[in-house]
Amino acid sequence: MTCQPKAGAAAGPKKKLEISVDRARVDLEGHKLEVKLTHAACKVELQVIGESGKILANAAKAFDGAAPGTVLAIDWSPIRAETVSRIEVWGHDTEGNYVGVAITPWNVKIDHEEVNFETDSDKIRDSEVPKLEASLDKVKAALTKHQDLKGISLFIAGHTDTVGSPEHNLTLSRKRARAIAAWFRGRGLKIPVAWEGFGEHSPIVKTGDEVAEAKNRRVDYILALDPPRLPQGAVTFGWKAL
Repeated sequence: MTCQPKAGAAAGPKKKLEISVDRARVDLEGHKLEVKLTHAACKVELQVIGESGKILANAAKAFDGAAPGTVLAIDWSPIRAETVSRIEVWGHDTEGNYVGVAITPWNVKIDHEEVNFETDSDKIRDSEVPKLEASLDKVKAALTKHQDLKGISLFIAGHTDTVGSPEHNLTLSRKRARAIAAWFRGRGLKIPVAWEGFGEHSPIVKTGDEVAEAKNRRVDYILALDPPRLPQGAVTFGWKAL
């Protein structure tokens, strides 16, 4: 697959070709991501590299002159299951130019015991503090293990089941996520901490309304270099830094 200048085209574009990757929509589980180019797109190529340093996948997709700014979706098929440490992406325009970018979608979800809140409360009770202290120790251990990585942040994501109204659950999940994020910050964690609540919009187990599903009532603690992927839908979500 080659990208040659189209017949009759000018000698070259006046503006520099640029590429951007929507990091919030990098889907490691679904093996896909989205790219935009500032010129008409010929093709996009990528290479996925694992923690071992070995190549997990190579992929290329043609876009036949898609207009500048078009969302260009590309997926890949890994040759084995391994944590992704780096993805290199190259965009080619219809004039024969290309540009590359590398992203580091490394993340670690911290296994922990859930903090139990009183009904409709975001206050962390004294009885729940030992759970958070144990989680903080795990966060510190992970940071020590991966101290060669620069720019790690902690992301706190709150979730609920479907008991109650979606609006109420969204607000409550945000309050609880922020409370836990503030606790970590208050205990002297030096890395950036961000939070967001998703209410019932990102369940582990899909249910109908008014279902008390314990697996969906949770708060995730995620160490990552890039902001974790956000749910898409009617509600606009965004990570909020403390």
